Amino acid sequence: MKMHNFNSGPSILPKEVLEQAAAAIFDFNNIGLSILEIGHRTEWFGEVITEARALIKELMQVGDEHEVLFLHGGASTQFMQVPMNLLDNNDTAAYCDNGIWGTKAIKEAKLFGNVYVVASSKDRNHSYIVKDFSIPADATYLHYTTNNTVEGTQWHHIPETDVPLVADMSSDIFCRRFDYSKLALIYAGAQKNMGAAGVNIVVVRKDILGKIKRPIPAIMDYRNHIEADSLLNTPPVFAVYVALLTLRWIKKEGGLAVMEQRTHERANLFYHTLDSLAAFRPIVATEDRSLMNATFTTSKPEHEKLFADLCKQNGMVGVKGHRSVGGLRVSMYNALPLSSVQAICDLMKSFNDQYA
Repeated sequence: MKMHNFNSGPSILPKEVLEQAAAAIFDFNNIGLSILEIGHRTEWFGEVITEARALIKELMQVGDEHEVLFLHGGASTQFMQVPMNLLDNNDTAAYCDNGIWGTKAIKEAKLFGNVYVVASSKDRNHSYIVKDFSIPADATYLHYTTNNTVEGTQWHHIPETDVPLVADMSSDIFCRRFDYSKLALIYAGAQKNMGAAGVNIVVVRKDILGKIKRPIPAIMDYRNHIEADSLLNTPPVFAVYVALLTLRWIKKEGGLAVMEQRTHERANLFYHTLDSLAAFRPIVATEDRSLMNATFTTSKPEHEKLFADLCKQNGMVGVKGHRSVGGLRVSMYNALPLSSVQAICDLMKSFNDQYA
């Protein structure tokens, strides 16, 4: 049976990336050693991380004012590392609370300074994006999550602000064309659109660093990682390599313009089907729907498990919603073929015919 991978992360990877990564485990670039065996300070790995950084800058169209870092800990580590580097004890940072990850980021930031929540969608269970809000003029930065993987909402514009903009882009990075130059700091776990779990990508504008008075532990200071070319300590070598392979694939396929076209094709097909069937109910405000993570449920609560079980029987994995919110979710990342979206849409239509 063909499997259709709708997992929210770790998620689907391009077939050729999996094949290349598998081959490198046995023999990396015909050197007689596995990618798992080479030293991180060797010329072999130096070429990997240098190319990966260059590809990220090329896809983002940012210049030397930004630095690209490959760090440990996943995006959740950045909930503390961002304020540790940017927020002094008596200063204030502005945060948007549009879902579980924004809430977690706010909690961590409060350990380092003052936090002002400029927008919150808690009143409607994070089913929409608050767009009209004011940012304190003295805010050190504004933090927002561009795509809310759990709740299924997404920002379709960049917030207008004069303060440095910090974005958690873990689940929608490289899915569309985006003016990355407007962001002072971007971070993302790789395990959705950029590769395998185990590495966190940070793209930071250098002029925002070194302004706080608080001592920063050496391993947490972005400046130290910049100086060491992301080799301050042993990086997750294999995860960085898989990220490189994925970045190469994005470029080869046509870059962000093609990724964006495919993103809209998948999302349009799914949401058009969802809206046309009485057996299912969308959760998110139409204008704020995520192009990556579609959340929904069945019109009759007792049918939810029935449909989830039917998905499993038909080789569709990852359709169950996040444990914190329940419901159903279909994640449609860059490597997901349109045929998989068509398959679940056909199943939804069949389910609707029987149970609506």
